Amino acid sequence: MALIELEKIVKTYDLGHQKVAALRGMDVRIERNEFVAIVGQSGSGKSTLMNIVGCLDVPTSGRYRLSGREVSDLSDDELADVRNLEIGFVFQSFQLLPRANALENVELPLIYRGISRKERRQQAEHALYTVQLSDRMTHRPAELSGGQRQRVAIARALVTQPSLLLADEPTGNLDSKTGEEIVGLLHELHERGNTILLVTHEPKLAARCPRAVRLVDGLVVADGEGRDVALANAEALGAETLAAFHAAQAAAQTGQRLP
Repeated sequence: MALIELEKIVKTYDLGHQKVAALRGMDVRIERNEFVAIVGQSGSGKSTLMNIVGCLDVPTSGRYRLSGREVSDLSDDELADVRNLEIGFVFQSFQLLPRANALENVELPLIYRGISRKERRQQAEHALYTVQLSDRMTHRPAELSGGQRQRVAIARALVTQPSLLLADEPTGNLDSKTGEEIVGLLHELHERGNTILLVTHEPKLAARCPRAVRLVDGLVVADGEGRDVALANAEALGAETLAAFHAAQAAAQTGQRLP
């Protein structure tokens, strides 16, 4: 049984006298333990697809099954339960509580589950150890670097042991060196058995994933090996993006990092 099954997903927004189709009959299937990038330009439908997969929104039509459960027509309360039990979110802007330290931020999802203080503290400590931040547990976000904040956010996403880790532009607010470290961490998590769906507009990031799905105008136009799909997307974006893509590929092959 696939973890994610999307069949003929349509999402239309009603903007007064105009209807805008964000997704137009999309079919995507993602198995457990896959690492998949969703890549495309602005306006391609990436964010809409992420919201539907993350149970933050529902499709206008079509079927969405998560872990075999039909979630297309659930109520808001039922969708909230699915998010809490099945999905861990990693956002570009970290979404950390500024007055809470790293440990308290990671504990937050467990509070909503009614887990005892002692047990959630143990689970949060383990999650921070997993992302190599056991020495920063008592630091607040303002006392952490951008990469460390993103690691806290990843630990918070992992602490509930979700079926799916959904990462939305996780390197968008980071410099290239730190971004590489976060991508490396995601690969480590995938190797440990986590299913990861990474949403990005960067072809060079999609190329690092074993599989990529490319969106154009709300449609899947390519689905295959990450590097091949990312290359096609880079070519569509023009010479400058294509050159940056090839430079990133060459640097990856030699073990270098781009400045």
